[in-house]
Amino acid sequence: MRPGAASRGSAERALTSVAAGEAYESEPQTAPEGAPRESGDGEPAPAPRLWHVTLSVSGARAPLQEVRRGLEQLAHDHPFLLTSRYAPDHAEIRYWEEARDLHDAAAVALRLWGEHRQTARLPPWEIVGLEVIDRDTYHQRVAEGCGPLPATPVGVHPF
Repeated sequence: MRPGAASRGSAERALTSVAAGEAYESEPQTAPEGAPRESGDGEPAPAPRLWHVTLSVSGARAPLQEVRRGLEQLAHDHPFLLTSRYAPDHAEIRYWEEARDLHDAAAVALRLWGEHRQTARLPPWEIVGLEVIDRDTYHQRVAEGCGPLPATPVGVHPF
């Protein structure tokens, strides 16, 4: 998890998980992924899990070099990004997010583009698609040959 992780060189708001709560405070990461842990009040608290996120954005055409530069800046500011693919009027970003549940992972993903539009000088596109799947589902899809395999190596690449 990246609680309070700010983008390098930026005093802008940081991306954090939504309402992380006590499940993340001062607890060692000893429980297996997704296994319940005990919260401060003795109740089981879910452990953070890994979620594969695919964020699709689209909008008016922009110069290809500016789109690439913006995505490269976003990847530099947030090295958790795995793969970005782009065209003059759309882009797709894939990465892994550590979060308590799907709601937290999706909330962070839905803020990613808007919160970094200015700092990375991204095009003023809107989010048109979001897929968030857990790690087991991702690996099951890949094993079946129908998963969201990276179309290109890690990094920023044209479609």
